[in-house]
Amino acid sequence: MSYEFFYEGTPNSLDPSYGELFIGYRLPHAQIGAPTNPQTANQIQDVSNMLNQGMKTLELQPLSPEVFDQIPKQHFKEIARLQKLAGADTTIHAPIVEPSGITKEGWSEIDRESAERQLQSVIDKSHDLAPKGNILVNVHASAVPGAEFIPTEEGVKEKRLVAINQETKQTIPVEREIKYYPETGKQLREPKQEIGVINNTEWTNSVTNLAFYKKEADETLKNSHAALAPLIAMKEQGQKINFENLDPKQRQALQEIGRTDLFLENVEASFRTLYNKAYKYSDDQTRDFLEKEVSDPWKEGLNEIRRKIKKSGGDYLTEIDVVAAKSNLIDNTLSKLKLIGEPQLGLKVPQVYKPLEDFATEKTSSTFANVALHGYEKYGKNAPIVSVENLYPGMAFSRSQQLKNLIDESREKFMIEAVKKGYSKSEAKKTAEKLIGATWDVGHANIARKYGFKKEDIVKEAKEIAPYLKHVHLTDNFGYSDSHLPPGMGNVPTKEILEKFEKAGFKGKKIIEAGAFPQHFKVSPMPAALEALGTPVFADAIAAPYWNQAAATYGGYFSGYGPVFPEQHFSMYGAGFSGMPAELGGQMPGKQSRFSGTPNE
Repeated sequence: MSYEFFYEGTPNSLDPSYGELFIGYRLPHAQIGAPTNPQTANQIQDVSNMLNQGMKTLELQPLSPEVFDQIPKQHFKEIARLQKLAGADTTIHAPIVEPSGITKEGWSEIDRESAERQLQSVIDKSHDLAPKGNILVNVHASAVPGAEFIPTEEGVKEKRLVAINQETKQTIPVEREIKYYPETGKQLREPKQEIGVINNTEWTNSVTNLAFYKKEADETLKNSHAALAPLIAMKEQGQKINFENLDPKQRQALQEIGRTDLFLENVEASFRTLYNKAYKYSDDQTRDFLEKEVSDPWKEGLNEIRRKIKKSGGDYLTEIDVVAAKSNLIDNTLSKLKLIGEPQLGLKVPQVYKPLEDFATEKTSSTFANVALHGYEKYGKNAPIVSVENLYPGMAFSRSQQLKNLIDESREKFMIEAVKKGYSKSEAKKTAEKLIGATWDVGHANIARKYGFKKEDIVKEAKEIAPYLKHVHLTDNFGYSDSHLPPGMGNVPTKEILEKFEKAGFKGKKIIEAGAFPQHFKVSPMPAALEALGTPVFADAIAAPYWNQAAATYGGYFSGYGPVFPEQHFSMYGAGFSGMPAELGGQMPGKQSRFSGTPNE
């Protein structure tokens, strides 16, 4: 048997699919970009270096708010001039701020408004980079903890949620866990079910506490009424009562009535607080019940008490009637409040606790809508695009559905506010879809693998976000941390993801975020990235040769005889002019000047 029957041969660099890094999907040079150094305010220098290397797409990434604010406004205009000269395009990564206004201390509208103003400032500075276009501004969706998801036999489930108390603005973690109860035994409780239990408990305890304090007031009122019964009978018969001749028990009873009245006033204050909380965090059906069955009778009861006070003679016994009327009014009100939460009535308890992500969606969407509208009002058709980036699993808006919900709500709020300012609804809708969209970081999405998700799940997420896409960050990892490797060096299904994006019609910029290479290996990641993406060597071409082929060729420059006749050979054996110094046409490096004897270096 001859060798050709078992020898497989060697890879051929002429093969278009040649190369270990090549992912099997090609990207043209014009769609591939690289970020600048996020740690320096001297973005001009970084841009100049990248343009000198032939980069045509750049993303400014001064991620720290402090660093971003150190960039003079003139630098943005100078960068715009440089990119125009080089025929390059620029996107910008906004500094990392929390657009929801949620901090470690809780939520604050002041913090949300501060983040909004800061992002509006970014929009203004970014516009200087492309005053006649729509520069893309990449913004992190959030940095707050979000839901952690896991794959199960029943589908994707939430493993962990963070809930926020909308009154105190404090957060608590809620886990998916098995609990044991005497009446039902083993029971799997999902995080959202647990939040429901917390809300039910919160409401029940609030109403029960009111009833408890009311009961103490009733006991005092009952005892006092028994001691004062003879005086009450005398008053009803029209007899005159001399309060100076009361016995000690009757005097004590009158004092207790006064204290009971103060006690009931505290109960009234607690009821008003409870009503406010219930109204703020209930659905429309429960609010309607509160207005008709609680608020209206309450107002009528108070009016009746005022009429009693006005009609009475103003003696000490009048206070008994007033206190008794207040007590009955509170009794009736508590009986109505106890109906909230009854399943057969369809009255849900107030949702004081809610998933942090739902709360963050409400607040963050307001920020993004206002930032985009600020740009549109100021720059019209040349307004910058707000592109919202997904974060890691375990943080808010990490999954495609959550990010889509955020973008939809941001667009809706943009439309509402734009219509208020005089724009037509159709124009507002079209503009909202143009100016607010998604950035998909494939590396961030791939970290879901550590929770048990597979390659197919990662690709499915990309397919779902594709219709909202404005921008892409390409990076690789192994599914456990944001490694920032060049594409092809981890297990991110980049090829399949890009195919889904292409099928959806996306042709926007893809920024290679591979900071691990310059940080750890002190080399540029771009050659490896170009090889992995099979980019054509010639920027204006759409055919071979490709970088995955060129990576196998020898690209060094040499003069003279080069490696065919190495210089050491001639230094040992001598031959012609090759032993002469390089500056005279030979190959031997000169050590010193032939004229003065001074070293050349």
